[in-house]
Amino acid sequence: MDIIGLLEDLIRIPSFSREEGPACDFLQAWMAGHGFGAVRRTGNNLWVESEPPSSKPTVMMNAHLDTVRPASGYTRDPFTPSLEDGRIYGLGSNDDGGSLVAMLDAYSRLSAKSQPYRLVFSVTAEEEVSGTGGMDLLLKDTGDVDFGVIGEPTGMAMAVAEKGLMVLDCTARGKSGHAARDEGVNAIYKALDDIRWFRTHRFERVSDFLGPVKMSVTMVSAGTQHNVVPDSCSFVVDVRPNGLYTNPELLAIIEGSVSCEVKARSTRLGSSNLPLSHPVVARGLSLGLEPFGSPTTSNQAVCPFPTLKIGPGQSSRSHSADEFILRDEVLAGAETYFSLLDSLELG
Repeated sequence: MDIIGLLEDLIRIPSFSREEGPACDFLQAWMAGHGFGAVRRTGNNLWVESEPPSSKPTVMMNAHLDTVRPASGYTRDPFTPSLEDGRIYGLGSNDDGGSLVAMLDAYSRLSAKSQPYRLVFSVTAEEEVSGTGGMDLLLKDTGDVDFGVIGEPTGMAMAVAEKGLMVLDCTARGKSGHAARDEGVNAIYKALDDIRWFRTHRFERVSDFLGPVKMSVTMVSAGTQHNVVPDSCSFVVDVRPNGLYTNPELLAIIEGSVSCEVKARSTRLGSSNLPLSHPVVARGLSLGLEPFGSPTTSNQAVCPFPTLKIGPGQSSRSHSADEFILRDEVLAGAETYFSLLDSLELG
């Protein structure tokens, strides 16, 4: 299987988030023509399975098809792949084309032999924008999943933990009055107490890989004019969970600790935490793979099952001008995916 040629073909087809149709069409036809059997599609998401659902656990391998738009500093045509000094240049080569083709190669070999699990290979849309037309839509069709391997450029290190995201809109209420007289209730002063709590509170559970939950007040708005005591002060809090709390759990703690109104824009992008004792991690450690905690979100955030994030390439190259991945990284990644999952017992 010429996975380097496939990666170059994918680079040639623009596949911006929510505009993945042409690339999805191409990959679906390519997989159907290369012996992958029944390639199923929902929206701009593709998936194949090694066998129908049964009593076996299900393992999903997932990579995303969409890319960001080219950075302004490109000196090359982002849609013309080139192989120079072992580097494959092109938009999406590192994020996430390298993982996609490496996983596809590994899936082909893993599914060709009997495994103690049902294996699903999936390609999803809208990952870069955390859209609901990607993994959320796909999981409605694939059946229950027991474990997922999420392909992202990690240098084939194992992201056993990933930060989540929750954005809070907070409002402190007061009572308006004339600033020259002792009247009204200043909403800014009420907000200050809660802002101080967000700044100083430390949650008890601290992740070995991600550290503590991080909360940052990032926007504040109040007042209409200099001589009116404001009756409302709103502020925004960026919350980064550490894999040891769910977003609803954190939200409940916050609501019970502050006096202002708190509304979460969404609790959908959760954090993840995979014990080092998990069979997949144990296998990875035996292969010499290093565990770490990832600060960047991925499809892990919307998976309601345990996941490991791992893939060829480097996160630092993602979304950068003249994006590239090493040819050897892609080929080695395919071998590592195979070794990580071959004959693995999930327990």
